[in-house]
Amino acid sequence: MRIIFMGTPDYAEAILQRIIDTTGMDVVAVYTQPDKPVGRKKVMTPPCVKKLALENNIDVYQPTRLRDRETVEALLKIKCDYIIVAAYGQILPRAILDYAPCINLHASILPAYRGASPIQQSLLNDDKKTGVTAMMMEEGLDTGDIIKIEEFDIPKTMIVGELFDALTKIASSLTIEVLQNFKMYSPSTQDESLASYCSKVSKEDGKVEFLDAKEIYSKYRAYTPWPGIYLDSGLKLKNIELIEKCSENDAGVILAVEKNYIVVGCSKGTIKINRVQPKSKKEMDISSYINGKRLTIADYLS
Repeated sequence: MRIIFMGTPDYAEAILQRIIDTTGMDVVAVYTQPDKPVGRKKVMTPPCVKKLALENNIDVYQPTRLRDRETVEALLKIKCDYIIVAAYGQILPRAILDYAPCINLHASILPAYRGASPIQQSLLNDDKKTGVTAMMMEEGLDTGDIIKIEEFDIPKTMIVGELFDALTKIASSLTIEVLQNFKMYSPSTQDESLASYCSKVSKEDGKVEFLDAKEIYSKYRAYTPWPGIYLDSGLKLKNIELIEKCSENDAGVILAVEKNYIVVGCSKGTIKINRVQPKSKKEMDISSYINGKRLTIADYLS
């Protein structure tokens, strides 16, 4: 079985590794995003998928635009049985979609959360379950016919990194299952009336106010470690817990000070804060922070 693989981040890397490790599957080419400058020194860094492919002597292609005529023509010269796509970051043109069955592994229960940040969105909405959808690709954004869905129950305290790992394992296994049994499936059309979309996460999404404790905690789960959640002052809330979501309080008032944590009131609900990181400083325990600021009960955290 000859496979062209398209993907870029860790999620895609794990799926690619699983395909490489599976007997009877031959990855003949890998498409991934171009190298990007990383860090303060802007060091050009390849995607992890590229590193894995090169380690396994697989040809790597990094077109800026997959739709360019030369890029399409070059791909169509690579003999393959399937094209697997996982968080690649580009839309496939019709010529490629028609060349071989194109299968996408999307980290949501489609048609919910089409787009760039389905894992974060499920946590923002405090969903009880999510999953991975294997679907046939078409020119729309995550609109193709569904091959199979594997669901996952989300623990109440699970944060995005843990959910990412769980769904990556599911996606890796689902990829192999779909490839090995592709001819046995009858893909079904998505229900457009249930469709929803989510955009790429930005740094600004992490800003919070002490208005709704449940919303703050949902953002903490969705945005830890990046972009993190932070107050208008730049103070990052690095480790928090939801105490309750119904009480009425002055926004940001310190209700309790304990050895290892403080309780902060929100307009609706209360949260426990264990660790923080002041702007341009190192992360610290909350006791050190409030002692340095000379804050105590009835003062306001800002």
